[in-house]
Amino acid sequence: MTYKDQSKSVEERVQRLLSLMTTEEKVGQLTQPFGWQTYTNDQGNITLNDSFKQQVENGGIGSLYGALRADPWTGVTLENGLSAREGAEAVNLIQRYAIEHSRLGIPILIGEECSHGHMAIDGTVYPVPLLLGSTWNVDLYREMCQAVARETRAQGGAVTYSPVLDVVRDPRWGRTEECFGEDPYLIGELAVASVEGLQGESLDRGDTVAATLKHFVGYGSSEGGRNAGPVHMGWRELLEVDLYPFRKAVEAGAASIMPAYNEIDGTPCTVNTELLEDVLRKDWGFDGLVITDCGAINMLASGHDVAADGLEASVQAIEAGIDMEMSGEMFGQYLVQAVAEGKLDMQVLDQAASRVLALKFRLGLFEQPYVDADWAAEVIGSEAHVELARQLAAEGVVLLKNEADTLPLSLANVGRIAVIGPNADQAYNQLGDYTSPQPKSKVATVLDGIRSKLANHVDGQTEKSSVGPLIGDSSTDQVLYAPGCRIKGDSKEGFERAIEVASQADTVIMVVGGSSARDFGEGTIDLKTGASNVSDNSWNDMECGEGIDRMTLGLAGVQLELIQEIHKLGKKLVVVYINGRPITEPWVDEHADAILEAWYPGQEGGHAIADILFGDVNPSGKLTISIPKHVGQLPIYYNGKRSRGKRYLEEDLEPRYAFGYGLSYTTYEYSEPQLSAASMTAGDSVKVSVNVTNTGRYAGAEVVQMYISDVVSSLTRPAKELKGFAKVNLEPGETQTVEFRIGAEQLQYIGRDLKPVVEPGQFHIHIGSSVNDTQMAELTVREA
Repeated sequence: MTYKDQSKSVEERVQRLLSLMTTEEKVGQLTQPFGWQTYTNDQGNITLNDSFKQQVENGGIGSLYGALRADPWTGVTLENGLSAREGAEAVNLIQRYAIEHSRLGIPILIGEECSHGHMAIDGTVYPVPLLLGSTWNVDLYREMCQAVARETRAQGGAVTYSPVLDVVRDPRWGRTEECFGEDPYLIGELAVASVEGLQGESLDRGDTVAATLKHFVGYGSSEGGRNAGPVHMGWRELLEVDLYPFRKAVEAGAASIMPAYNEIDGTPCTVNTELLEDVLRKDWGFDGLVITDCGAINMLASGHDVAADGLEASVQAIEAGIDMEMSGEMFGQYLVQAVAEGKLDMQVLDQAASRVLALKFRLGLFEQPYVDADWAAEVIGSEAHVELARQLAAEGVVLLKNEADTLPLSLANVGRIAVIGPNADQAYNQLGDYTSPQPKSKVATVLDGIRSKLANHVDGQTEKSSVGPLIGDSSTDQVLYAPGCRIKGDSKEGFERAIEVASQADTVIMVVGGSSARDFGEGTIDLKTGASNVSDNSWNDMECGEGIDRMTLGLAGVQLELIQEIHKLGKKLVVVYINGRPITEPWVDEHADAILEAWYPGQEGGHAIADILFGDVNPSGKLTISIPKHVGQLPIYYNGKRSRGKRYLEEDLEPRYAFGYGLSYTTYEYSEPQLSAASMTAGDSVKVSVNVTNTGRYAGAEVVQMYISDVVSSLTRPAKELKGFAKVNLEPGETQTVEFRIGAEQLQYIGRDLKPVVEPGQFHIHIGSSVNDTQMAELTVREA
């Protein structure tokens, strides 16, 4: 058959296969049922369910979502879930049945969640994207994406629903942790790295997966920071800010894209033809697959209310440019009927089916639908991937305060340490949302990391270790522990023990913050979308993650009171935040001796934090999101317009910690920026360079940041915009010259005609260590 002939082009193979398909088979390719419901695992004996077999035989299934996903929504646990090897074997079983029992032998596209590691049992859990962004290390992030692709494809996963490219405008939003930050340029650089890392040079190599960009678009700008709320944004801002990272990723070759749940100016993104057809396909030339988010078509008829029923919603979606429905519920139920009743043109159905088939051909699934279970067992959770998780966590932790050089602590004379707080030894609380179940031995908490560090300290030397908690060693006498309280709730029954423990210590490390750990409680999961529901149960500590938005940014429960009680003891106080969104606590900012912002640092987070606390790693993370002094300052993203105002009655508009901010154990000195030419035309480019010197005692890595200001413009512009950055490693006394190129891409903005324009005039080029700590050079753009 022509469609099985590898010598033919993808287009030829698609057209030939399409010509052989029935309407039911074409619709089947557009559906994506939940993969975990296709099989039963009885103590390692994996069998396919009859409902799945029937679907295959009655027209087929185009894709499966989350065949390997494990979490409370799926009901897959460590006890009943699939190991790395078993997962590969299960996918092979699924593929074999689909190929051998469907009329045309079309393989299934296995789609998985992988924003910070494959969301399957045994997969490596990397830090959440908010921390990954804080590394400002594009190359290291690309390496992580390669590792994630390797683990996912080893089990048969062929497409991932990442990266998340939403620009965060209100950090009260529960999905802030899934995003890289508030700046479109930084997100765009990481977006390109993600596509390059996940997809590699070819999708059919066997260790790459198709990237799905989400959520297209404006999802991080919802009204009130409420998940999937309406977005109020004009086309110019949309093109300049929220669409920018998506455009960069499409240019890099992204294979798939997912529209957001939200509406923009009254039109839900799921049926926004201007976005899905005019911008995405016509302007950008995107030729890949468009897949909905879970339950998005249902929302058209029940939520957005722009369709009368499921049939109308399904037709609206496919006509707007949707190619596949995650869950497949609406397409599977209504599209055959729509064609039969003349409500859906066959050409529209053919176009969508052809895009699904084209991706399968590009992935090489027709030639190699099966995977090697031995390889899966070897590569998934490998030592190299675990070490990479530790390095990423260490590079993304941000030192916010270090009064009187409190840090680093000295292993030789640190004395007794009290590790206190609800996040000191709670493994799930440091992993973030979209994480599979983990055995305790796999996750290093802060308590584990500190105990391991002290236990491995011999004659003033420290050996790195990636082991779990050490029991019965001498470090347990030197390191005391008490949780003190929960993340949420008003119980103070643990205060007495925490105060007693702290009173015996020389240094207190308070590990507080938030949690995105999902649970199995009745009613805590939205069964349609998998998002969490807010729960008032005292045992539920989840205060962040999908579906968990907040009114405030302060520490939940009685955590602040616990810190204040411990502070009364007069001990050296180090606060470590483990959380998924910025924390606003002025009292802590003022009274703590040192503060580390660790976000959700992943499975190796405890070791990475200990590396920083004791100076084995010099902190180099920088904030990618502004942290306000008070929630009432929101929105406070750094690149707001000059006309945003001066202050409130109670407070100015400056954040507590600015975008790009992060301290180090060493110091850096910047020379004045030097331009290769003082002027240029819009078609030219110039170079700007700066000398950066490590003037301190420690080796370190500095993130050199370039911002540009358009002094006078026809339309209003932000005061500063990030347009370049570089992370450089410097030994004490070493100087490096850092150079950036400035051309039209760095100087342009979206004009009145919605096209990029570079206007003649003055531009200020700012280079420094954060948005509020720069030196400036002037550049003139002349008329051509």
